Amino acid sequence: MSPANTSSAFGTSRVAAEPQQYGFGTLAIHAGAEPDPATGAVIPPLSLSTTFKQRAVGDFVYEYSRSDNPNRSNLEAAIAALEHAKHGFAFSSGSATTATVLNTLAPGSHVISVNDVYGGTHRYLNKVAHSMGVETTFVDLADVNNIRDAMRDNTRLVWIETPTNPTLRLVDIAAVSEIAHEAGLFVIVDNTFLSPYFQTPLDLGADVVVHSATKYLNGHSDVVMGVAATNSDALASKLRFLQNAIGAVPSPFDCYQAQRGLKTLHLRMRQHAENAQSVAEFLEASPLVDSVIYPGLESHPQHTLAKRQMRGFGGMVSFRIKGDSSTADRFLQRTHLFTLAESLGGVESLAELPARMTHAGLAPEERHELGISDNLIRLSVGVEDGDDLVADIAQALQSAVAENKVRI
Repeated sequence: MSPANTSSAFGTSRVAAEPQQYGFGTLAIHAGAEPDPATGAVIPPLSLSTTFKQRAVGDFVYEYSRSDNPNRSNLEAAIAALEHAKHGFAFSSGSATTATVLNTLAPGSHVISVNDVYGGTHRYLNKVAHSMGVETTFVDLADVNNIRDAMRDNTRLVWIETPTNPTLRLVDIAAVSEIAHEAGLFVIVDNTFLSPYFQTPLDLGADVVVHSATKYLNGHSDVVMGVAATNSDALASKLRFLQNAIGAVPSPFDCYQAQRGLKTLHLRMRQHAENAQSVAEFLEASPLVDSVIYPGLESHPQHTLAKRQMRGFGGMVSFRIKGDSSTADRFLQRTHLFTLAESLGGVESLAELPARMTHAGLAPEERHELGISDNLIRLSVGVEDGDDLVADIAQALQSAVAENKVRI
């Protein structure tokens, strides 16, 4: 692993050396982004080399790009700074991040996971980790004390996602961390839906924070990547070993792109949240909608927790259209600005039907238990002009619901 890049021929970086003194936007732009010491280039160059010259046997900064690379080191430094962490890690996808973190567990271990978890995480825990001897109990963490009932002698970690996908339920990170740490368990938080701009789980007691960087961190729907961050030296040592041993690492170009996206994260997240609030308020007032789920609405059952735990409410909105799956289909086909597609967190607005897309892998009874109904639509609200997004939803709603066979 290369040393922290805190100095160069052009001077020492105060941002890298003392990140706590700076605001989020300053860190997003400057952390891990020192001028190139060879040329003075303000933007660190793309380093595509797979191998690096050693000054003598074993005397090197970089050795081999699977183990480390200048662009990956820069991105990892930025991620660590934004998540208030000592250590940052980048992986080839969010799923690779999940797999690597869970590979820190020995066969025979037990995991407690929030039940309303991302479908890919649910799949990995149920199908892959299980086959490797790691069992998982999925628990409703609206009441954090449910963790105590799920604990076993071999429980090693608690995996939470907040807000959850796609029903935007919240988990009290500080309360979960307190209970878990009393029992000697690690707490992992998937922070994908909010980004470190709106929530920093390590500050609330979590041990590791993970992201699908494909989403908000990169923010432009053109990179697949995952990241993790921690303040634990012991966990960092395990993750760094597994990162190299498993080799699920991102390319230098993807790291370069993701760090470029990261520089505008604070600007994008503000607009995502502003637009999402407008969309949620419009939907809540519409007679063509059965229910709306957005932490920024007072009607959200955990709105008080959202205000305490989060610095903003994010860009994700879910709602149940008045009608059935066919009504939802019509809505999704008749939007002009919201593109029917999976994923989220890009500058462009997206819409999808979780029951038949991102969460189709769950059994119908599991979807029912989690509230993922056939008329539940998930919106990733982009950074377009907010009035245009509301108008687009209004026309698609009117058109889709008007064709319902049952009069509303």
